[in-house]
Amino acid sequence: MAIYLTATGVHKPAYKISNDELVATFNTYVDAYNQEHAQAIVAGEKQALQYSTSEFIEKASGIKSRYVIDKKGILDPQIMAPIFPARKLGEELSVMAEMGLAALQDALKNANLSADELDGIICASSNFQRCYPAIAIEVQHAIGMTHGFAYDMNVACSAATFGIAQAVGSIKAGLGKKIAVLNVEITSAHLNWRNRDSHFIFGDIAAATIIEQSDTPKGYEILDSKLYTQFSANIKNEYGFMDRSEFLAAGTPMYDDLQEPVSDKLFLQEGRKVFREVCPKVSEIITTHLSENAISPQQIKRMWLHQANINMIDLILRTVVGKDADKAIAPVVIAEYGNTSSASPVVAFHETQEGVDAGDLCVMCSFGAGYSIGSVLLKKAN
Repeated sequence: MAIYLTATGVHKPAYKISNDELVATFNTYVDAYNQEHAQAIVAGEKQALQYSTSEFIEKASGIKSRYVIDKKGILDPQIMAPIFPARKLGEELSVMAEMGLAALQDALKNANLSADELDGIICASSNFQRCYPAIAIEVQHAIGMTHGFAYDMNVACSAATFGIAQAVGSIKAGLGKKIAVLNVEITSAHLNWRNRDSHFIFGDIAAATIIEQSDTPKGYEILDSKLYTQFSANIKNEYGFMDRSEFLAAGTPMYDDLQEPVSDKLFLQEGRKVFREVCPKVSEIITTHLSENAISPQQIKRMWLHQANINMIDLILRTVVGKDADKAIAPVVIAEYGNTSSASPVVAFHETQEGVDAGDLCVMCSFGAGYSIGSVLLKKAN
């Protein structure tokens, strides 16, 4: 029996922020900061902050908007972070589990499955709101799955493809026949909205993918997976439970200033280095993966790539398929959603399958911090 990707589901938050809204808030903050530190700026002790623009954002990334779990706090120049009240664990669903549950329910509906037909749930994301108990186990309980296993894993923006590979491996190992992979991303909480270079990048979302072993062809047969990692600190988010001890060791008051040193612990990246180093390696991994399976790049009907940046997507497509490659091969959803981290290739897959016919060969590829790159080869079954 073969293993198939049979369905996906997506849950997007109710709130949406346009570039214009985001820029208005950011520039108000810039004015306030520059005015407050005017003397230090003149003295050369501090550097004046620069405005952002919608044109800059769209040219740099291809992003026009993003969905978020809270809009009011992000667009308040004095806060610039999502606000949501604490929830009592065990008495009400956590925010992350609630989003994952909604995406999983959508995927199960699309797969024509009940929750108790699942044997496992893997929550593969780049950010987790707590260490334990696992978000996946909370979703397992909430959806009424009375047997099997659930666990969390983190491979940053590559978590979706790595999660799919783990699901396939679990099925081959006899741990189950039907496994769901969740990608729940509340990126608005890990983003420093006051950093001009990255304040526009991310959006919140949850995605779910159903992986099944079946003797009846359905969905997309998973032909092979290829995973790659290489250490780099060019993309990082260091905020965690050990910060309390580090702050105290440095003699830093814990809560006097939420901007420093917390902002240095939130999402940071060396964008130009990432572009130069990641794009060639992603292209190499995909090309090698295809070659190992006796598939030529020209046979690929669709490439669902991580929606990190429209320029990265375009470069990877042209490097793998050719300079004159049809851009429809690598569809883009980043304009509406922004970068949704691990969920992004699944969201692209979920929304852009039109024109893929039975027998067509496809690639789902993710890449991100680590560095990490995952490639999954798919064949449309029906």
